[in-house]
Amino acid sequence: MTVADAQTFVPDLKVMDADPAADDAALARLAGWAVRRYSPIVSPDPPDGILIDSTGCEHLFGGEPTMLADMHASLSQGGIAVRAAVADTPGAAYAVARILADPIRIVGQGGTEQALRPLPVTALRLPQEVAAGLFDLGFREIGQVLDSPRSALAVRFGTVIGQKLAWALGATPELVAPYVPENLPRQRLVFAEPLASPASLERAARDLTKQIATDLERRAMGARCLDLLFERVDNTIQAIRVGLAQASRNPDHLMRLLHGRLETIDPGFGIDAASLIAAQVEPLPSQQIASVLSDIVPESDMSELVDRLSCLPAVRQVIRFAPVESDLPQRSVQRLQALAPPAGQTWPAWPRPARLIDPPELITAIPPDAPNMFVWRGHAHRICKRDGPERIHGEWWQSPREVAATCDYYRVEDETGAQFWIVHSSDAWHVQGLFG
Repeated sequence: MTVADAQTFVPDLKVMDADPAADDAALARLAGWAVRRYSPIVSPDPPDGILIDSTGCEHLFGGEPTMLADMHASLSQGGIAVRAAVADTPGAAYAVARILADPIRIVGQGGTEQALRPLPVTALRLPQEVAAGLFDLGFREIGQVLDSPRSALAVRFGTVIGQKLAWALGATPELVAPYVPENLPRQRLVFAEPLASPASLERAARDLTKQIATDLERRAMGARCLDLLFERVDNTIQAIRVGLAQASRNPDHLMRLLHGRLETIDPGFGIDAASLIAAQVEPLPSQQIASVLSDIVPESDMSELVDRLSCLPAVRQVIRFAPVESDLPQRSVQRLQALAPPAGQTWPAWPRPARLIDPPELITAIPPDAPNMFVWRGHAHRICKRDGPERIHGEWWQSPREVAATCDYYRVEDETGAQFWIVHSSDAWHVQGLFG
């Protein structure tokens, strides 16, 4: 309706002039943020969406539910109303995010058609005149379109309905053109003949790594995240993302990280082009290289080791343990990032087990007051050596319940030589840790 008619219904209606250019720019900035945070393949989906190919990236957030929850929380904190969905295809994700997500929704693998059937036909991203024509013919839901002969619809509306259905159901792949912010360092190679062999992909990756290292050096920057994109001849993209613990532009180190992931690339019928993008960069000034005749030994850099460990298939995160100022074992250790600065605390001088069990596991002590044997996890252990007790009081400043709490710890050894840290508290015995 017109603005005048609308204001008769809502007298205090706020009216603002549309600014499509500013909307597109804002959507591009949002896509750039998603590239740095979630996936190397992100595409703006005007007027109000972004499309993210999260294949191979969801594990970095602990799975798809955690990733979607992070998206919702981050955008909501920025004042953006958001609904997000994960599905097997871009078309299905588009439809579910706009119709079913409240605020997030995950369509399980193989459940695309079942999720799409009850949705309105407008969720297929059809041209307005085609959607209006389907509505005039009595089509309200996608399921009705799926159950109708495609040939009859093609005669009236052309191939657009069949194409949208094929994209939504995954019958044919839908090209997602990745968005690359202009200010990010990027290098691209186009090949005269499609590449398919692992050796040729490795050579392309090595050439790109050298080029982007030179670009980063010119900018006095270092990469914290690299995205390697392979464009296949079938218009699909295979992507690799590697992260770095510290900014680097060492081409050999960057190539080692990428090399470990190249085996995940499926070239299909061939690779037409490849791009290497530094999705996250930080200032990295030039460093003076010491002479080979100098007696100065460079300080050991653990960041490259951390990077290589992080890229192993079974590794989600590399961390280190640091001491905490607390006598209670379960509070005396904290997890930090591998390259986090020292916490300022030192480990206690008295012996502590290499492996702590939290929470402690109940054992049966025989006899209960001064055990010579205990049963743990269904196995009996006869105590041959004993050291203790070491009495540790509760931390009264943490909780009133700990004011009078005490625990007696013993280091014991069984007949096999295994050493345990057992604790007696409140008339019960537990295993707290294992030595060696």
